[in-house]
Amino acid sequence: MGAFVSHPHPHTPKLPYLPIPMRIAFVTSECVPYAKTGGLADVSGALPKALEALGCEVKVFVPLYNTIHTLKYDLSFASELQQIEVEIGGQRVVFNTWHGHLPDSTVDVYFIDCPQYYHRGKIYTNDRDEDERFILLQHAAFKVMQHFHWSPDVLHGHDWQAGLTPVYLRRTYGWDQLFQPTASLMTIHNIGYQGRFHHSSLDAAGLGRDLFYLGGPLELHGSFSFLKAGLAFADGISTVSPTYAEEIQTAAFGADLEGLLQARHHDLFGILNGIDTDEWNPATDPHLAQTYTADTLADKQANKRALLEELHLPYDPHVPVLGIVSRLTAQKGFELLQPILSELLHHRPMQLVVLGSGEDKYEDFFRWAASTYPDRVSAYLGYNNALAHRVEAGADIFLMPSRYEPCGLNQMYSLRYGTVPVVRKTGGLADTVQDYHEHNQQGNGFSFYDFTPYALYTSILRAVNLFHDADAWQRVQRRGMEGDFSWQASAEQYLQVYEHLVRKHRG
Repeated sequence: MGAFVSHPHPHTPKLPYLPIPMRIAFVTSECVPYAKTGGLADVSGALPKALEALGCEVKVFVPLYNTIHTLKYDLSFASELQQIEVEIGGQRVVFNTWHGHLPDSTVDVYFIDCPQYYHRGKIYTNDRDEDERFILLQHAAFKVMQHFHWSPDVLHGHDWQAGLTPVYLRRTYGWDQLFQPTASLMTIHNIGYQGRFHHSSLDAAGLGRDLFYLGGPLELHGSFSFLKAGLAFADGISTVSPTYAEEIQTAAFGADLEGLLQARHHDLFGILNGIDTDEWNPATDPHLAQTYTADTLADKQANKRALLEELHLPYDPHVPVLGIVSRLTAQKGFELLQPILSELLHHRPMQLVVLGSGEDKYEDFFRWAASTYPDRVSAYLGYNNALAHRVEAGADIFLMPSRYEPCGLNQMYSLRYGTVPVVRKTGGLADTVQDYHEHNQQGNGFSFYDFTPYALYTSILRAVNLFHDADAWQRVQRRGMEGDFSWQASAEQYLQVYEHLVRKHRG
């Protein structure tokens, strides 16, 4: 499997770089700072800037949702890109374009402006035309590139919302010499979201029925899947961690696409996401009561005190604080905590701080815990970015017992902040958190494999026991803080993949 990992790998291409700059087109439904529901937005906002720093020319294409304020982000109306027509399902759809740059960069961002599709007050909907909303985005990216006669070396689509771009590149726009040299890469951020629609959506997409048959490149259990289309047609496939790249080739994690991914395993690359090391930096974080570094770890204690005061919990430096910052969904594994929380709180001095929102049953559980143990548990059910920073800095231990986790960012934030993670060994968690005991007391956290309450319980106890050995605990904290989670290393690996795909595509 062609995962780019730190150790040698038989399928990792070792190729000299093409002449830089390479030209990369990103097609994405989310991008920080404009529109975000999850990690896709962080990648779309950070990776283009890291690629630019390596000499690439990158253009990003994203919808202009009505939640994006053009004045706030200094966007300008592109008068030369207005009233452009696209045919969707026999209907004439017209879009305009706005232009901006990713903050602190010259990366071009083109915002596709079509109120009938994007003025919904949110990024994703369950509306009947959800397929058409992202069909337009993908057509529009090609139309804008054609206007500028801009030929990308690589067309990089992200998740199902850009899954048709590799198909359009060959089938719909293949006549245009502009795109003849262009290779395509499809990135899976979460294989559970597949963009599955009724087969009538083929007409809206402008694709012939010749591609839609049982087991064919567009068909998945009788539906038309945008994601499967992208995985079948792209020159290469990537996902957001080496372990997740292995996992999605199995029935347990492949979400019915494991057979296709197994067949294309030589074209599949696992590249770990980075984090924004400027925003998430305990030495400069403006949200903290006290900044600190690996050399001034004692100053971290001021953040613990401030966090507990903010949340009206008693402060005791000898009582470990467990932190959670998460979407509260089945993916995140909090059902493992439900049967053991009372046992933990009754038998060991510890506190729990929760920040997140999601499914009612998990919100109700943490609401119950906070009311039942008012001196031990605090639950902030909602979104609060500043508080997320303070939890990362103020907690001693971070809990992330995910059922599956393609990459995960919060465990990397935690490591950077000297907050020791307890995680399930899956996906990106397995690639970033090394178990203290498994690695002969040289790890940076605690991990477990079995998806059981008992496995989480014993891992929390191992962490709490080590917390009371101050010297050993500081060594674990420092190992985490000294890790490199920047985008630079990931961007270099993406550049290597791009060059491999271009050489393959051009023969």
